[in-house]
Amino acid sequence: MGFDRSASDFWIRIAAAVLAVIGIGVTAYLVWERYHGNAPVCAVGGGCLTVQRSEFSTVAGVPVAFLGLFAYVGLLICALVPRQWAALAALFITILGVMLSAYLTYLELFQINAICEYCVTSAIVVTLSLIASVVRLSLLGRDADAGPPVAV
Repeated sequence: MGFDRSASDFWIRIAAAVLAVIGIGVTAYLVWERYHGNAPVCAVGGGCLTVQRSEFSTVAGVPVAFLGLFAYVGLLICALVPRQWAALAALFITILGVMLSAYLTYLELFQINAICEYCVTSAIVVTLSLIASVVRLSLLGRDADAGPPVAV
């Protein structure tokens, strides 16, 4: 019995879609609470409101959580499309997401002096999404000579 790359790509895309939905849930909650003026419910430490109200919580006036929501929706779309361009787009989004998450984690630890559990969750999700993107591209790269991948 041989290794079925198209089935493996399907399951990687399912995993990527699940991760994207988790990311959408986390960031949508933060966006909702921010636009309604509420403090996010924080089970550990209570740093979520401190982080959300910090000067670092926006980029060019756009809340970071909204940028994350936009990115996770893009990752969900990429996961649903069985094409190499979608895998490349997911890789690009996740590389940017991991870099931004690392920077924001640095800010939480050394500038804001508070940790947001939702931010940590998002950082983990985007890192796992990056791993899924790399695996997906490696599977597609092996099939490059055989033509475009087939949807399963």
